[in-house]
Amino acid sequence: MTFQNPVTRFPRISPPEQHQPEPGLDQELVPQTDRGQDSYRGTGRLAGRKALITGADSGIGAAVAIAFAREGADVALSYLSAEEEDAQEIKRVIEESGRRAVLLPGDISDRAFCEQLVERAVEELGGLDALVNNAGRQIAVEDIADLPDEQWTATFDTNIHAIYRITRAAVEHMPPGSTIVNTTSIQAYQPSTHLLDYASTKAAINNFSKGLAQALAPKGIRVNAVAPGPIWTPLQVSDGQPKEALPEFGHDTPLGRAGQPTELAPAYVFLTSPESSYVLGETLNVNGGTPSP
Repeated sequence: MTFQNPVTRFPRISPPEQHQPEPGLDQELVPQTDRGQDSYRGTGRLAGRKALITGADSGIGAAVAIAFAREGADVALSYLSAEEEDAQEIKRVIEESGRRAVLLPGDISDRAFCEQLVERAVEELGGLDALVNNAGRQIAVEDIADLPDEQWTATFDTNIHAIYRITRAAVEHMPPGSTIVNTTSIQAYQPSTHLLDYASTKAAINNFSKGLAQALAPKGIRVNAVAPGPIWTPLQVSDGQPKEALPEFGHDTPLGRAGQPTELAPAYVFLTSPESSYVLGETLNVNGGTPSP
């Protein structure tokens, strides 16, 4: 059905209070997410593309990986080793879609791994013309007095330092027509008091994306970003939200519900496809209607 009410397209979930150790698995999430496994239908918009996606094992990254494959791209999946179970599932879905999936486990907060990741992706895919910097770390802390230096540093290492390092390595291999899409957040505009470190990195990603877009435009490489609102992913149950807040997650949006990862995928496809050839430095908000600057 092509005509759908966005309020009821996906159910209004009230997740039970639950906990997973960081980084969390889609396989164990209650309720399960919709990553487009059964619903996303491609039309060849990314035929022949070679993409590296970080955080591609679950949540938004997994939905983007599935969508890219259904649109005709081969995909290298970056993820933590602890997420192998989820990554294998996404690999299976991609291969059943007739495209190639390359698994590249490792920790992007490690400086050396960032360069190794890009080199391995280029080698395995035979090139690189699309990069999605999506992986993120989010740990809720109610009081700044309880926010340790170690967490602040670890969040910045994963959320913004890794984007800089991976992008710097990737640009050397990217021909004109290539694209970079970074995942920021509504938190960049409306920071929650319990997500100070996370929100700060997301604001930095916005700024980095706009500046880099101008720097790389003469090379024919387009840079944009996507800012998700409350999307139901394992990030939320691995200390990304206070446990008592989970049953009401996303209910305060104008649509009255949390988003599903598959609802983000078309934004990344659009910004990666030639259809958006005159779009650079843009942050596309996908947040259920919450006003953003």
